Amino acid sequence: MARKYFGTDGIRGLTNKSPMTAAMAMQVGMAAGAHFRRGDHKHRVVIGKDTRLSGYMLELAMVAGFTSVGMDVVLLGPMPTPAVAMLTQSMRADLGVMISASHNPYFDNGIKLFGPDGYKLSDADESAIEALIDGDIPLSPAPEIGRARRVDDAQGRYIHFAKSTFPEDLRLDGMRIVVDCANGASYRVAPTALWELGADVVAIGVTPNGKNINDGVGSTAPQTLCETVVASGAQLGIALDGDADRLIVVDEQGHVVDGDQLMATIASGWARSGRLKNGGLVATVMSNLGLERHLAAQGIGLIRTGVGDRYVLEAMRAKGYNVGGEQSGHIILSDYATTGDGLVAALQILAELVWAGAPASELLHRFEPLPQLLKNVRFAGGKPLEAEAVKAVIAEAEAELKGKGRLVIRPSGTEPVIRVMAEGDDPAQVEAVVDRICDAVKVAAAG
Repeated sequence: MARKYFGTDGIRGLTNKSPMTAAMAMQVGMAAGAHFRRGDHKHRVVIGKDTRLSGYMLELAMVAGFTSVGMDVVLLGPMPTPAVAMLTQSMRADLGVMISASHNPYFDNGIKLFGPDGYKLSDADESAIEALIDGDIPLSPAPEIGRARRVDDAQGRYIHFAKSTFPEDLRLDGMRIVVDCANGASYRVAPTALWELGADVVAIGVTPNGKNINDGVGSTAPQTLCETVVASGAQLGIALDGDADRLIVVDEQGHVVDGDQLMATIASGWARSGRLKNGGLVATVMSNLGLERHLAAQGIGLIRTGVGDRYVLEAMRAKGYNVGGEQSGHIILSDYATTGDGLVAALQILAELVWAGAPASELLHRFEPLPQLLKNVRFAGGKPLEAEAVKAVIAEAEAELKGKGRLVIRPSGTEPVIRVMAEGDDPAQVEAVVDRICDAVKVAAAG
């Protein structure tokens, strides 16, 4: 059954429009607090946020909601999403909250919830909270109302944790690194961690004003980082998104390195040192076939999942893998974190660079990506993928690409759109295949 408020990554929307209002934030706090009150101990929730103007409003509304059902609140201030997940677990909290809309513009915001183990909530927990949101939530008696306090050492705790993931026998001395924090949640912690490990840090996207998060900076807009890396003579550029759970890298020549290349680098290094569990990694159906072939040549396996880091993590946990991620730069390293962590992933890339003593342009471009084409077909209604004519065209395309490419067709989970993606050795063939399928879908939808 479709859920009313929660999407694939929490609750998200335009600020001051349902569901992303202060009233809803308070209601979510009340519902989540009531759901996670288990036992007689004094319950605790930690709340972090990115740098959006609306973060103040939503944070205080959630404080009101949580305290009204008897939960104490620990406010972390601006912190990366993975830091909130880590601190939820390390501070023995019953619940963690991140107020962020990730890579979206400032006028959007969102609420992500983490359980006491630091993992994002299960579908069952989210459904239970949804039911409470629309119900009558019992409030605590006056003597049992919760308290709220801010902690001053939250950033220091996360910086210490991130540095601990970097090999003790390596340093970043003599390496100039440009770090782009997207004017977001990592604007203090990322430059500090890199500097304390010895790097000469050039920081951009570190002057948040509430409205400039992800605005022309960060992992979804790497052009400024590319230019800064070349102009400053840096060895590497690191771009995080607004809540710092995503990583894109730029080599010393100003070329962008995507998540597929980064996963290949980390998996190869961990396989070399005997740290890669189950001899493989987990990626989504959108990761390039070039990655799969590159890994296979090294004897490293690849498990594919549906699109979304939650599905990657589910497969990692179920099958015992410790490296996974998405082409977009969500990289999950479960030896260290319960969710994607852009800074920790960047430190693993830097460790490989220091160990190899090679420039990023040589080390990080592991394989030549196959030509990949994605087109979207919007339709008014019905189920065009179930039409026999469409099924026939797809079957022909799969037979044509067998051994030479790959086809991924999926309906959008949020809008009436069919996404048609193909990749293969021959770009002309890839384009022809995608166009034939799109045309068939359009005809079926029109009929």
